Amino acid sequence: MGRPREHDERTADSLLAAAERIVQEDGADALSVRGVAREARTTTRAVYSLFGAKDGLIAALMAHGFGLLQEGVARLPETSAPDQDLVEAGLVFRRYAVEHPALFRITFQSNPSPMRTSAPARAAGMAALAVLKLRVVRLQEAGRLDDTDVDTATLSFHAVCEGLAGLELRGNFASHDAERQWRDRKSVV
Repeated sequence: MGRPREHDERTADSLLAAAERIVQEDGADALSVRGVAREARTTTRAVYSLFGAKDGLIAALMAHGFGLLQEGVARLPETSAPDQDLVEAGLVFRRYAVEHPALFRITFQSNPSPMRTSAPARAAGMAALAVLKLRVVRLQEAGRLDDTDVDTATLSFHAVCEGLAGLELRGNFASHDAERQWRDRKSVV
């Protein structure tokens, strides 16, 4: 019989929350294994045993961020208006960016992106994109894509969402006007 795991999912969640707080308050460069362990009131051993090292922690943050997006879009109801359903998916992206700006920056604006080398982050990103793609397929089935293929339309919509989120986080929209800016993008795809 093997040794029981000392660090469980609750510890991993605590470490990810601590890492997100550090990045939010002090930027990605301030992220360290020691700082995350201290913020989560645990040991560096917990970080190393759960995530391997700092790069693994960043990849786990990315995977967590993609998971939030995937869950948010998957929870949306399907209505008889696939174009409006896609707008609602975009608003999930907006809420993610506004509520988790540190995760948004790590997930979409990291350079170089650990996603390129991390299988779990890459898989989580592809799963989130697949849920969005299902919304675009509904547009195609309704005859709303013209000659644009589903993959191109999905990528275009994602690009608009990522761009609008970046603009909003930089303060380019008045706070009372931000959601309207997102809702007005329904004609993008």
